[in-house]
Order: sequence, then structure tokens, then C-alpha cells
Amino acid sequence: MSALFEPYTLRSLTIPNRVWMAPMCQYSAVAAGPEAGVPTDWHFAHYAARATGGTGLILVEATGVSPEGRISPADLGIWNDTQVEAFRRITGFLKEHGTVPGIQLAHAGRKASTDRPWLGGAPLAPGSAEGWQPVGPSPVAYDERHTVPTELTVDQIHDVARQFADAAQRALDAGFEVAEVHGAHGYLIGEFLSPHSNRRTDAYGGSFENRARFALEVVDAIRAVWPEDKPLFFRISATDWLDEGGWTADDTVRFAALLKEHGVDLLDVSTGGNAAGVKIPVGPGYQVPFAARVRAETGLPVAAVGLITGVEQAEKIVANGEADAVLLGRELLRSPSWARQAARELGAEVRVPQQYLRSV
Repeated sequence: MSALFEPYTLRSLTIPNRVWMAPMCQYSAVAAGPEAGVPTDWHFAHYAARATGGTGLILVEATGVSPEGRISPADLGIWNDTQVEAFRRITGFLKEHGTVPGIQLAHAGRKASTDRPWLGGAPLAPGSAEGWQPVGPSPVAYDERHTVPTELTVDQIHDVARQFADAAQRALDAGFEVAEVHGAHGYLIGEFLSPHSNRRTDAYGGSFENRARFALEVVDAIRAVWPEDKPLFFRISATDWLDEGGWTADDTVRFAALLKEHGVDLLDVSTGGNAAGVKIPVGPGYQVPFAARVRAETGLPVAAVGLITGVEQAEKIVANGEADAVLLGRELLRSPSWARQAARELGAEVRVPQQYLRSV
């Protein structure tokens, strides 16, 4: 029996295998007007292809909990019922084909209001046709190109936590079975966690406990509305890759234990994104050791991500107990049916649509 194709149960949800799709922004949502943030036919085709390819769980890309929480104006959103209705078409298809639909709930913080990557990805100036004023824990810009964010007041921090909870309720209504909090890659929650971006002197800054406060309040707010029988994930950047003054792997282990106490079921372990210009030692599976350490030291289930491309590589990560599942990103963009091909190589099985049975 392949470890990669063993079903995996969290709370009352069973995911058919350990080949999962990482959230990857498509920058292809409706950008403006009453349907801003609504998924399009691109999103349906994109996620449907990976579901028919045998992927066990699909985490829909970073989805803004508010208009100003989007990375770009073309990001998905889940702050109104129009968006909910459009998502139902996607979640319904995924479930029909045996794939668990999940969604990553996000607020971009100081890295919000940027253009689409293929248009250069530059920050969009507040007041421009598509731009708006970013917010953050402190008035510290990500880099010299980005707008200095407006520092959130305590009342505004509480408002954002409520926006996450409201988004989770809408995600449930839209048919999602897993919710993931986006606390990675230098977006708002990760900005609060790291001393590199959080310079506050109140109850939300300074000490580790204070910097973790907002993230835990978001988790608690979501857990209060997210059903007890459905799992909640949290995505973390395990390190800022800074020699000093940043978030570290030790911080991640300490924080993971707190997340477990607050009802998080799995940590999605990535790295980086909060400090500009750092050198990251990228290579095959380069982030897996961070996930393995969290799992070993806290007992919290983890998913590993980062240049996981080979079938044997993915199988060993799960079989060796380094992670409970692998999250594939670019490899699933290249090969939507990666899971089905992997199952064939490993002598396992995944569900194949009747229309594709001649390919088996």
C-alpha cells in the first residue's frame, strides 16, 4: 500500500489521498464592480482539471476576506453572497469527482494593492484606477516600491478578525469542507507574527505572545463559526530567512503548539515572503525539514510544500513521517493529472472519471 494514497482523516472528514493542491493565486477574478472577487470560468476549469486528475484535496487560492484584503484587484474574494453563489459551482464539481474542496482565507496587509504578475506586479498607488491604501500592523513598507501601510487601530484589528469569521461562514455556505488561514508569505497575519514587520508597542506587538495575539484571535473567531466536525488549517512561513530580527523556526514550533490548543488541525508549512531581498536556499524539498520538525516536536499534523515534484520523493516524505501530506504547486500546474500518474507508478488507485477510463 502506498503511503501517498492512504486516505487521511481529520475530525470527521476523510481525504482520499495525500496528494493535495497548494493554494496558488490565478489573478483572474472579476476585478471591479458588483461582481468583484467572483470566480470565473478560468477558475472552474483550473480546479476541475486537478479534481478529475485525482487530487485528494484542493485548496482554492488566497481569497480576500475584504476588498482591501486582496493582493491584487483580480484576486478572489468571499465577502458577499454573489461570490458564495459562484463558488458553489466549483465546490459541487470537486465533490462530485471525489476531491475535497478547501479555501484559503486571506488578508494581504501591507502587500495589498499590486498589479497582476504578468503586468509587472508593481504596487498600485492609492487613489489610482485600481489601487487602494494598504494596512498593516505598523507603518513599515514591504520594500521601497510599496506604499507605507496605515497602522491598524485595535478596533480595526478586531474588525478584521470578524471579517475572517464572516468569510469562514460564507465558505461553509459555498460548500467548502476545509478552511485555511493564510498566515504566511508576509501577508497581514504573518506581518503581525514577525518582529521584522511588527513594530507595535501595544498588546499586539513586542513580545512573542503579543505578536501571536492577532493570529490566535482570528483562529478563535473562525473556529467559533466553523463546524466542529470540519478541519481548520493554518499556513505559516516557518522562517523569514533573516539572520536576526525576524520570525524563526523556533518561533514556528512554539506557535504551532498554540495553534493546536486553539483548534487548528494541520499546519501548512511554507517559508519566506515577509522580508524583501533575502537569499533563500531553494532546492528539491527545501521546506520539508521545517514541516518535519513541527510534526516531531508538537504532534500537530503537517503538510509539506516546496519543490516537491517527483513521485518517489513525495512517497518518501509521507512514508518517512516527515509530513502527513504533500502540497503540490507548480507541478500541478504542469501536470493536472499528477495524482493519477503517481498512483499508476506506485501501484495504487485513484478515482478516474468514466469519460477517462480508456486512459487507465
